[in-house]
Amino acid sequence: MINKKYNPQEIEIKLQKQWDENQVFEVKEDAQKEKFYCLSMFPYPSGNLHMGHVRIFTISDVITRYQKMLGKNVLQPMGFDAFGLPAENAAIQHGIAPAKWTYQNIAQMKAQFKRLGYGYDWMREVITCKPEYYRWEQWLFTKMYEKGLVYRKNSLVNWDPVDQTVLANEQVIDGRGWRSDALVEQREVPQWFFKITAYAEELLNDLDQLTGWPERVRVMQRNWIGRSEGLEIHFKVKEEGSTLKVYTTRPDTLFGITFMAVASQHPLAKKAADRDNKIQKFIDKCQHTKIAEADLATLEKEGIDSGFKAIHPITGQEIPVWITNYVLMEYGHGAVMAVPAHDQRDYEFAKKYHLPIKQVIQPAGKEPIDLAKQAYIEKGLLIHSGDFSGMDFTQAFDALDRYLKKRDLGGKQINYRLRDWGISRQRYWGAPIPMIYCCKCGEVPVPEKDLPVVLPEDVHFEGVTSPLPKMPEFYEVNCPKCGQKAQRETDTFDTFVESSWYYARYACPDQHHKMLDDRAHYWLPIDQYSGGIEHAVMHLLYIRFFHKVFRDFGLVKSDEPADRLLTQGMVLKDGSKMSKSKGNVVDPLDLIKRFGADTVRTFMMFASPPEQALEWSDSGVEGVYRFLNRIWKFVAEHQSWLIDFNKDLSHMNWEKFSFQFKEKRREVHELLQQANFDMERQQYNTVVAACMKLVNLLYDIDSILGGDDSERKAVICEAVSILLRLLNPVAPHITEYLWQELRYGKSLLDMTCPRVDPRALKSDIVELVVQVNGKLRSRVVVARDADRISIEAAAVGDVRVRKFIDGRCIRKVVVVPGRLVNIVV
Repeated sequence: MINKKYNPQEIEIKLQKQWDENQVFEVKEDAQKEKFYCLSMFPYPSGNLHMGHVRIFTISDVITRYQKMLGKNVLQPMGFDAFGLPAENAAIQHGIAPAKWTYQNIAQMKAQFKRLGYGYDWMREVITCKPEYYRWEQWLFTKMYEKGLVYRKNSLVNWDPVDQTVLANEQVIDGRGWRSDALVEQREVPQWFFKITAYAEELLNDLDQLTGWPERVRVMQRNWIGRSEGLEIHFKVKEEGSTLKVYTTRPDTLFGITFMAVASQHPLAKKAADRDNKIQKFIDKCQHTKIAEADLATLEKEGIDSGFKAIHPITGQEIPVWITNYVLMEYGHGAVMAVPAHDQRDYEFAKKYHLPIKQVIQPAGKEPIDLAKQAYIEKGLLIHSGDFSGMDFTQAFDALDRYLKKRDLGGKQINYRLRDWGISRQRYWGAPIPMIYCCKCGEVPVPEKDLPVVLPEDVHFEGVTSPLPKMPEFYEVNCPKCGQKAQRETDTFDTFVESSWYYARYACPDQHHKMLDDRAHYWLPIDQYSGGIEHAVMHLLYIRFFHKVFRDFGLVKSDEPADRLLTQGMVLKDGSKMSKSKGNVVDPLDLIKRFGADTVRTFMMFASPPEQALEWSDSGVEGVYRFLNRIWKFVAEHQSWLIDFNKDLSHMNWEKFSFQFKEKRREVHELLQQANFDMERQQYNTVVAACMKLVNLLYDIDSILGGDDSERKAVICEAVSILLRLLNPVAPHITEYLWQELRYGKSLLDMTCPRVDPRALKSDIVELVVQVNGKLRSRVVVARDADRISIEAAAVGDVRVRKFIDGRCIRKVVVVPGRLVNIVV
């Protein structure tokens, strides 16, 4: 018996317990069914879900439940990206071990997930800080090392002085650490690298395969990989005997060089600093220059003359070499040929230091250009360029390539903006890098039989630095090769390593003998992946790299990890992103206590299309709660006969229904048709809107006076069945509860989506446009099979039409069947 009062807390908790006990969301591989793998980017266990979490996880749960109703074998797993700095910060601030803090938060967040009714297969849960998980990324690291895809070198890195660790270029945002927001410094330290550049061309080309990914993400990755074709050009350094190499995509400007610019870490800069203290001070100052390439355009450009001269490879001219803060050592060779007339950065530098500006390119139309205010950066025709004058860009590119190659002074080269992925972090709470350093054998990978290298969890922090280098019980080992005393690596993996392969481990989390098994072939690639646009050039690039490595190691068969990607919009309040600092945070748990999980879920789906930002509205939440109450009230008031009528619907002869109820049934199926179309397009806001219209229609049908009561009840019963199934992916608790109470059949989890009856869409009436002397004057509704005389009578008799024909002679009436009537007067 359905109570008259809607009590979401009571029914939701009851159903969630039922789902949990019966393990209804557990799934096995089934070769007889089409699979669907739906995945959201797993969260960091911060302890509490926020509205951004609720939005993306609800979207994925709606997709999962809908695909399940389509009859597919659906997997939706969940886990936790458990390593990271917040756990260390908690340990430092509160004196609690990172592991304990992390596991407490995981337990808390799992309870919140369940309270929202998410259909996760918890038997597949992965927690990245557990040795049984990171053991396999350590194994992969050693295999990649054997294949030359991992190496160690001293490298200029982005150093976060607050978090005391190295950051990848992608983790530097506006010159600041992505977590600490501290100004990043440049330091040279030994680092381990994944050779992602070995896959640069493939990562770039395969973006064309990702037709199910947002174009914005593909463009961002394409730009980040940054393929370019140019020339490498060699300049001899006077009195040095060394060669200064540069890479340029504009070799047509070669004759316009007025100075060379090198990074402050370039070997020439170091040599210059050894003989000039002013240069050394400048280099020291550059240590705090923002290293992110995106910052260079707005950077105040500074430099100092090194005293060295480079020799132009064609003219033999001596060119001064300047040390600057706007050239990055990690890009190209850490040196550029500066052409102020045709590069804006060089132009600004030359203006500041009064260096020559020489024009060597003119527009194709040979019109004059003004170099008084800015550089001319367009391509055109070469001038003042010796034998190359008069050539266009392509001609000059090919001619210079031939000239330089012939004299062994350089040649054509393909470059990428993408750099190898530095994965070493000088932090504690991460997966240990499985390498050992031996005085005799050098660097030695940890043998597979000794994996995992387990991170000690019972540790004590002193300050902000990692305790591992102070723990001889961790780092003192014997060399696996020679048996002599050696030292274990104390750096840990960048946490993006764990999140780059978790999606594959969900296929076989109980596999203890290898990284992946055949179940990965069944589930991969992911059919629907969801997460934030902020991961476009970090996680979403790394996950593609890992997948290609997996493929080449025979672990997976596909080229890409995910066929379809959804990047949801942010949740805003008062026009700003929700944040504690702005005081505009809304706690999901508070809302669940007041309105129930279904209200929160439904509002999230109704307020905005998934890919757009969602503006929070308290009144909107209350409106959704009223909507669900209207459903509950309607079913509760009619439950007695709704139960009895359902079993007879399959035998209903709808064709013999009266006109008015056939029309109402048509409206029901038209709403269903549009909602099914929108569900496929993932436009869940309009799906919910259709459900709201359907509820209004139910009340409308119920209010019809007269007619056959059995017909009215049959149409209502079918509409309720459609409504509960249509809304179920969005609001699974209220719909499941009412479905069970009405005894409409097995659980909605095992039901199929409601289907449109094509016969219901056929209307017995048609609306015709009525014109008088070719001008629209009204519309009339007539029976679809009405004869010409009936149609003319309806048109001429229409009240609005009468105003235009009274007192005038009707010369003729033109009837276009099914479309219009034109009365000529």
